[in-house]
Amino acid sequence: MPDELFTALLPRSNLRVVAALTTEVSREARRLHGAEPGSAALLSEALTAVALLAALQKEKTRVSLQLECDGPVRGLLVDAEGSSLRGYVKKPLLAVLGAEGAFHWRPLLGNAGYLSVIRDLGGGEVYRSSVELAAFELGYDLERYFVVSDQVESVVRIRTVPSGHEVLGATGGLLLQKLPGGDAGALVDVGKRLTPGVLDRALLEANGSGPALLRALFPGAEMDVLAKRPLEFRCGCSRERVHRALLALGQAELENLLATDGQAEATCEFCTTRYVIPGEELRTLIAAASPR
Repeated sequence: MPDELFTALLPRSNLRVVAALTTEVSREARRLHGAEPGSAALLSEALTAVALLAALQKEKTRVSLQLECDGPVRGLLVDAEGSSLRGYVKKPLLAVLGAEGAFHWRPLLGNAGYLSVIRDLGGGEVYRSSVELAAFELGYDLERYFVVSDQVESVVRIRTVPSGHEVLGATGGLLLQKLPGGDAGALVDVGKRLTPGVLDRALLEANGSGPALLRALFPGAEMDVLAKRPLEFRCGCSRERVHRALLALGQAELENLLATDGQAEATCEFCTTRYVIPGEELRTLIAAASPR
């Protein structure tokens, strides 16, 4: 079943609910990067997080989530635009995770780091806001980000649930925010109720169905689904973008590449696609970069 992103309203408490199911996206990211279980699980949660953030943006606005840390994984970058998600983790071959609880992610993240949200506002304008890692868990650190950066109380829960030998058995997350006039007490109550075990069971029982996930998490609650869209791992890299990047190097650097290597090579960090630009194409680019 395709992954999906849902936005809904709990009218009685006036809470906005965003739910993301990202199992297939996460498995594709793991396949592309050859990621071991620890790195794959962290990348999966980051892809879920950026999907939730994307639901708060305009349809074609790009939003990115960057994590930097002093732990072995070093960091990651994920972004979303519309229905497309992509991302990479700097060290994809880390297998170990801690036991469930406060130190679950510490073997990867270490003891210090930053979480940054980068929003493309259009017209070349980019807004970046960062918070220090405090909980060392993406959901709780995003809650802190919303308070510090946007002054919005939020509940964010993100889970990667193993199933048998599959570390990415079911992955997804939930974001709740109080709308103007909403019930602050209800938001707190939901946050207390949505324990890791509750979300894990709901993700497995939903079996990739967004409506089933919402019914499992809010049984019997009145809920209005406002929007939904599919999610997929898709990268916007292309040969033309590689050409533009090479042109930015300038004529002298391109001539040096041609003389020393006879070609240029580039590998996309997000999707691992490898581009080879042969000498004939390089000569065309050199001609384009030459002063008129």
